Amino acid sequence: MRYRWWLTVAAGLFVVGLVLGLVMPDGTATDILTEELAALKELGTILGPFQATTVLFIFVKNVVALLFSFIFSPVLCLIPVLTLLLNAGLLSFISAIVIQENSLGLLLAGLLPHGIFEIPAIIIGEAAALSFGAMVIITAFSPERRKLLLPNLKQNLRYLAIACALLVPAAIIETYLTPLLLLR
Repeated sequence: MRYRWWLTVAAGLFVVGLVLGLVMPDGTATDILTEELAALKELGTILGPFQATTVLFIFVKNVVALLFSFIFSPVLCLIPVLTLLLNAGLLSFISAIVIQENSLGLLLAGLLPHGIFEIPAIIIGEAAALSFGAMVIITAFSPERRKLLLPNLKQNLRYLAIACALLVPAAIIETYLTPLLLLR
């Protein structure tokens, strides 16, 4: 199948995740996020804004997440699907809270500058993972299609590289520009 189709599937899953995050009962995600927020606060004391180590940490964390998803995508494509749904769900859930407690302006200042690069990177990378995972599954049941696996892998590695390249400006903007916008 063409990569464009997988891109549409990935974007669709992301939209479904956004909707699920908006309709999620308040207590459900709050319980899950309590421990994560405590860990993030502790990490925030180590990695602050305007530091090259923060850029590197954010970039490496995001690339490792994409690579993990890509490598384990042949397991019924579960990891890419869950990654898209959970990331989008958390994004919309937290966005709703920020808008409710602060303002739309604060949300846009904190999300848009780096999100312009990071969200497409996630969708592009996860589309590559879905495409590769599906091809591995197909070739497991259809030996005559095995010759398609290597070209599929090469194509999807190119898209994965594009996704990783988009994560560079996202990490830089998130470290150096976003804190300035949030301080206003």
